[in-house]
Amino acid sequence: MSILREKILATATTLFQTQGINSTGVDTIVEVAGTTKMTLYKYFRSKELLILEVLTHSHQDFQKWLNDKLNSQAKNPSDKIQKLFDFIEEWVTSPDFIGMGFIKASAEFPNEDNPVHQLSSEQSRQFRQYISSLASEANVQDADGLALQLSLLFEGAVQAEQMKRGSGAMTYAKKAAKILIDGAPTK
Repeated sequence: MSILREKILATATTLFQTQGINSTGVDTIVEVAGTTKMTLYKYFRSKELLILEVLTHSHQDFQKWLNDKLNSQAKNPSDKIQKLFDFIEEWVTSPDFIGMGFIKASAEFPNEDNPVHQLSSEQSRQFRQYISSLASEANVQDADGLALQLSLLFEGAVQAEQMKRGSGAMTYAKKAAKILIDGAPTK
C-alpha cells in the first residue's frame, strides 16, 4: 500500500472518529493529509468507499489487538472469555480511545440500505460471533445467547464512553459480564 494512501486513510480515520463522518468533508481530509482531491480519488473513488475502508481497517486493527492480547495472556478458552472485558476495559480507558467505528457509523448512517450501515451491522455481527466462538471454546451451553448479552454490554459501555469519557460504564459492564460468564451453564 502506498505511503500517501496510508496517510489519507489514517487522516480520515482520525477525523471521522473525532469530528464525525458526515461533518468531515473531503476538503478537510485532503488539507489535513497534505494532498489533493485528485490524489484522494485516485485511491478511493468516493467518500463512501473511503468510509468503508476506514471502518474495515479500524475493525481489523481492533480485532487483531484483542486477539493478540487474549492469545498472549490467556492460557485456555475459559481464561479468554473471562479476560475479554479486562482487555476491552484497557482499550476503552486508554488515552488513545476515540470510540468504535461501527457504532458511530451506524448512528450517522441509520438507513439499513446504506452500505456504511450494512458494514457497521456486519462488523457488530462479526464481533458477536467472535464472542460466541470464545464461549463455545469454553464449553458454554448457549454460546450465542451469552455472546449477545456480552456484545450488548460491550456496545452500550463503548457508546457511554464515547459520549462521556470516564463515565465508569465499562467498569460496570465488566462486573455485569463477569456475572453472566460465571453464571453461564457449561456442557
